Amino acid sequence: MRRAGLGLSHPGVQEFLALLTKWVAMALERRSLVIDEREAASWIRDGMTIAIGGFINSSHPMAIVRQIIRRGVKGLTVVGPASGGLDLDLLIGAGCVRKLVTAYMGGEHYCPVAPMFRAAVERGELEVWECDEGMYYCALRAAAQRLPFTPWKAGIGTSFPEVNPDIRVFNDPITGEPILAIPAIKPDIAIIYAAHADPYGNVQHIGTGFGDRALWRAADRTIVQVERIIPNEEVRKNPLATSLYGVDAIVRAPYGSHPFAAP
Repeated sequence: MRRAGLGLSHPGVQEFLALLTKWVAMALERRSLVIDEREAASWIRDGMTIAIGGFINSSHPMAIVRQIIRRGVKGLTVVGPASGGLDLDLLIGAGCVRKLVTAYMGGEHYCPVAPMFRAAVERGELEVWECDEGMYYCALRAAAQRLPFTPWKAGIGTSFPEVNPDIRVFNDPITGEPILAIPAIKPDIAIIYAAHADPYGNVQHIGTGFGDRALWRAADRTIVQVERIIPNEEVRKNPLATSLYGVDAIVRAPYGSHPFAAP
């Protein structure tokens, strides 16, 4: 009995093989993604939505943040880390930020509420999308999964839907109980700090990486600021340490997280 199928001479198979050959050739012709912080900051345009990684007092891409301020970018929606600090406060104080998305803004014991953030909100100059940490990650998860929202139970009975009208309460179609729809928040560009990367966009954090992976998955493009650039051969020695891949640009900025801690 003759087995059904397509032979190698079939036009569709030939077309697929041609595409496969092209993809392999492109993969072999890897190009360096390394740029400096000035060029990285030039990617940021007025009115964009950008995300900035890190966590409270660790691992913030301060070198790029300072360059954004020097460029005088305005009207940004900034998706901070789940716990934002000096990086976001500098952007707010410089007048770069129109809207902020974060669960916390401050420096813990040393500065419970960030001063520029507080002043801008009190003057009515800064719009804040208020959320808890769970809602923050729900919004990023929805964007990463190309969904309009993520369902979330924990905020039922709180004032979050009142202060954020885009958070909707609906009835769960399975149980009939009320549940929140947390809308997707999709950054145009995520700016992340990590310990090192190769020139081709394979990034390795030292430590947890906090919520950086969520920002990377949600954003259209990602810039990663690193302490050092390592050969691809070094990445291949420990591939399981690769936390991000396929990013769009690598910026080498030694001590570039100062004054924050960094691995």
